[in-house]
This record gives sequence, C-alpha cells and structure tokens, in this order.
Amino acid sequence: MQQRKGLSTRSVTVTGIAASILLGLAGATLTPAPAEAVIYCTYVGYPVGCVTRAGVVLRPRPVARAAVRGATAGPGNWNGGINRVGVRR
Repeated sequence: MQQRKGLSTRSVTVTGIAASILLGLAGATLTPAPAEAVIYCTYVGYPVGCVTRAGVVLRPRPVARAAVRGATAGPGNWNGGINRVGVRR
C-alpha cells in the first residue's frame, strides 16, 4: 500500500476551529470605539445638531428655485424640439 501524503482531515479540522476562535476573539477585542467627530454648521441650523465655529457668520440656507423653462416652440424651432425633416402641422 502507498502512504498518503498531505494533511489529515483531523488536523485540518483542528486548525480551522483554532483559526475561527482566534478570529472571534480578535473581533471581540478590537471593536472600534464610537467616533467623537465635531460637525460644523455650513448654514444656520444645517446640518442638524451642528456646532458653530467662533468668528464665522452663518447665513440662512439658499432656497432652491424651480427651473424656468421658456417656450420650446419658436421661430427657429416650430416643431417643439423634435428633430424631423420638414414642417409638420
């Protein structure tokens, strides 16, 4: 009979269990602490819970305006913006 070369099933199992225990202990030990970051205000009250820097003048947040769109059909564009050859009425 030939001799088997390589790792036995038992040694692989024991190594896998030991590795998983070590990774579990490392994960439990090295958990990150909560961050204590300071968020400075960019506008008055934005973002919520922000801290105002000394000497900085804060202004109200600008209001988003609706986009103004002119009429699409005009003397150079009677078809309303669709590229077709010829006049369509």
